[in-house]
Formats: sequence, C-alpha cells, structure tokens
Amino acid sequence: MALDEPRDTDNVFNVNGFQFIIDKEFYEKAKPVSVDFMGYGFRITSSINFAPADGGCGGCHGSCSTEQK
Repeated sequence: MALDEPRDTDNVFNVNGFQFIIDKEFYEKAKPVSVDFMGYGFRITSSINFAPADGGCGGCHGSCSTEQK
C-alpha cells in the first residue's frame, strides 16, 4: 500500500471515508481484494497466492513469489 493519486487506469473505491485506488488490470487478476485494519497495520487479501520463496518472505532483502491460484 502507498499514497497515490488516481489515474485513468485505476479503479477507485470509497469505503468508510477512505479512498482505495487499484490499477484496473491488476484488480482483474487479484479480485476480490480485501483490506482489513488489524490495530497494528493492514492485512490485504486477494485471489493471488503469495507462496513463500525459500521458506519465507519479508525482512531485509526477503522476497515472495506470486503464484496465481
């Protein structure tokens, strides 16, 4: 997630006073998309499976691969 301004290639969703912007082409691949506030950050879920690369992801120089379900 990042702050951004909407473009012609984006879908814009207004939910509870918040504006969510997602690229139309990516949204077609990832829908449905859910953004949940967890009290300490956000959890984003979609139809894309982010399979762990070499046993995990995150951290310094960590990576995740994306594998379409």
